[in-house]
Amino acid sequence: MLLTAKVVTASPVGHLFKLWENRYIPDLSVLYFAQSESLSREKLLRITSPRGRELTINKLNKYLIGIRCKLARTKAKLLYTYIPNILELSDTQELTEATFNVYLKVLEIYQRTPSIIPQLLHQSRKNTESMSLAAWTTLAKQALGMPPIEELATELEPVLLPLRNLHTQAKDRRTLGFITTLLNFSNQLLSEKLTPLEQVLLKPYFKFVEEQVAYPWQRVCAAAAEYQLDSPTFKIVEQMLPATAEIAETVYSRLLELLPNHVSRRGELTEPEINHSCIRDLQMFQVYFWLCFLERSMASVENELVDLCAMVLPAIDVKWEMIELWNQVLAEEILSRATPTQRILLQPYTEWLQQAFLKEQDRFLVPVKYRQPTSNVKEKNSYQRKWLCAQSIAVSCRA
Repeated sequence: MLLTAKVVTASPVGHLFKLWENRYIPDLSVLYFAQSESLSREKLLRITSPRGRELTINKLNKYLIGIRCKLARTKAKLLYTYIPNILELSDTQELTEATFNVYLKVLEIYQRTPSIIPQLLHQSRKNTESMSLAAWTTLAKQALGMPPIEELATELEPVLLPLRNLHTQAKDRRTLGFITTLLNFSNQLLSEKLTPLEQVLLKPYFKFVEEQVAYPWQRVCAAAAEYQLDSPTFKIVEQMLPATAEIAETVYSRLLELLPNHVSRRGELTEPEINHSCIRDLQMFQVYFWLCFLERSMASVENELVDLCAMVLPAIDVKWEMIELWNQVLAEEILSRATPTQRILLQPYTEWLQQAFLKEQDRFLVPVKYRQPTSNVKEKNSYQRKWLCAQSIAVSCRA
């Protein structure tokens, strides 16, 4: 059953729900200063009107969504070529239909237009020059019309549940990595059909879908129910959660410095898709960390996160050196943002996080069958041919 914050707004649970919701509010200040007509304030309000949303939805029709989801599955299969069990799952019609239904539901929700839009249009035309950035930001958030996070989670739960079931019922836990990769590719391919402004408006929904499958956000909110608002433990979580994305960016930048030559099966750390995946996963690690901190137990990390990473990362050729530094730099960054008193509470958990992975180090050694082909030119060329084939499919689907 989904947790709801409707009657506990002033409680720790309600506070965390609000922090969770804030993750999906895009930074619209760039539109305030935009000179381009395509990014103007007036354009934003037109595109979020009933007619504007209808035009956006028409671009992402059922046929296009079906084609793009199949292409995303093809790209994900190529990435996980060396994991036979993953391929067995990805070939099922059930996975394609589940992904397709998720996007149909997302667009259905997006198409609902808040009744305040006509008033906003009038206000924008009347005060567009004198409106302050703060007033504009409030106006833009209202224009977005994204439903409260608990309502969005509740409404999407039925279509996300089949994806979760595919993961939890599968014998191979690496299927979660495959599903999040599939959603990531689907988000990219669908976004290609949208204008920059439409991408700004739909990105929060796409981001929510990708995270909701893998992030234990609702469990974090539920765990907060045991605390008071003035609890030192809760106050640390309340302070740190809004910085989740910033912490991920900082850690990722540090990893680029420490491992400039690291290459996985997906490519180099500097590539845009790798950047996205690393930032997303660094945030997932933090959500798991705060879940354990609130539960006063590292069980969720040890039994879920470590297990998942041990099965996914070696298979895509992520080296132990990267994993070890990942946890070390993340722990250091979290502690650097805490007060001396807070560090006393946090340090046992940052140490346990690193130890949880260190104890399972042998599972993170890349098996020979998963290593990147170097001398085997035939195998390497075969992989390249498959990738080029996928790219040709992508080109044909963009028509």
